[in-house]
Amino acid sequence: MSQPTSIWAQKYRGASLSFVTSLLAWTHNLHLRLQATVEDLDPPPALSVKPTEPISYALMHSYERDYSHLTVVSEDTRALLGYLNISRLKEMLKSGAVKETDHVEKAMQKFQRSGKVYKVITMDTPLEELEAFFNGGVNGSGPQDFAIVTDDNRRFVLGVATKGDLEEFVRRRPA
Repeated sequence: MSQPTSIWAQKYRGASLSFVTSLLAWTHNLHLRLQATVEDLDPPPALSVKPTEPISYALMHSYERDYSHLTVVSEDTRALLGYLNISRLKEMLKSGAVKETDHVEKAMQKFQRSGKVYKVITMDTPLEELEAFFNGGVNGSGPQDFAIVTDDNRRFVLGVATKGDLEEFVRRRPA
């Protein structure tokens, strides 16, 4: 079968292919929009503290915003170093393990930099994946109470999503 030799035939063939490609892209984007993601939780911006700040400073800010977890970032590079679980911090204060004048680094839970793979949670992560993360943890490490939401390249901390945020979203959503 020979190909049409008309210059118009080529033009329309290209348009047809372009149309199909556009339609496929639109359908894919529609599917993504219909699937609820972390962005739909509307997580509050992460509140980050530095390791050398006093624990009292971290506590004050967590109370002001009613946050259960704070991220700890490097003073120089703003790289994510770990986090503070406020409930755990209160227990440490009560037991005398730390004092309010101690630096955050004494109470923070540090992220392992080598040998551990972390699940990247972004604003585009489907809520089904977030639920699985909360229920099973990363690589079988156990259930998680919160997730640090980052950009795709893990360069910026965008927010913190908790299991409670997900439960509240499900409760408010019509059946």
